Amino acid sequence: MNKKVNIPTVTGADASVVNEALSTAVRQYRSQRKMSLDELSRQAGVSKGMLVEIEACRANPSIALLCRLASAMGVSVADIVNVASSPSVYVISADDIPCLWHGEHGGSARLLAGTSGPDMVELWEWKMHPNEIFETGGHSYGTSELLHVVKGSLQLTVGEESFIIGEGCSAVARTDVPHSYACADEGALVFTMTVSEQGR
Repeated sequence: MNKKVNIPTVTGADASVVNEALSTAVRQYRSQRKMSLDELSRQAGVSKGMLVEIEACRANPSIALLCRLASAMGVSVADIVNVASSPSVYVISADDIPCLWHGEHGGSARLLAGTSGPDMVELWEWKMHPNEIFETGGHSYGTSELLHVVKGSLQLTVGEESFIIGEGCSAVARTDVPHSYACADEGALVFTMTVSEQGR
């Protein structure tokens, strides 16, 4: 029914901002801990070659890779892309909300806001079109996602089980196993998602 569309994270102006932020975060993390690329590679489950590309600001990592690196560094993805909350109110302008995934038919995933990690909560807005799918591995143990379909129908697959969530409906899913989101019908899909992940 659907093709796998888990393409690199971002393109265009968003890409350079996210890539530079990730490059800085990884370099600072390794420098502060006097950590080798090999050690971070083992901790994060990311190849040494990819880490070299990230630090040189030449990579365009996927959301899954961002999540693995954030978890290994004890921060949230929101910390890395600068949409994490502070102790008081932190307002994020529309222009500063990063798009971290683009589907091949115009879909997008925007990280609207998040708390600082490693125990973090993130708020996402997803837009998908027919034949778009996002597949990812499991998040850290105990991670939960709350999803609400604003428009269309969402096909949510968690592990071996698949569910259709209709317009106006919500779902709670434990996503510490491989999972995917896909547009379930012929119209556009819009859903919001809150991710709650506990640090390791």
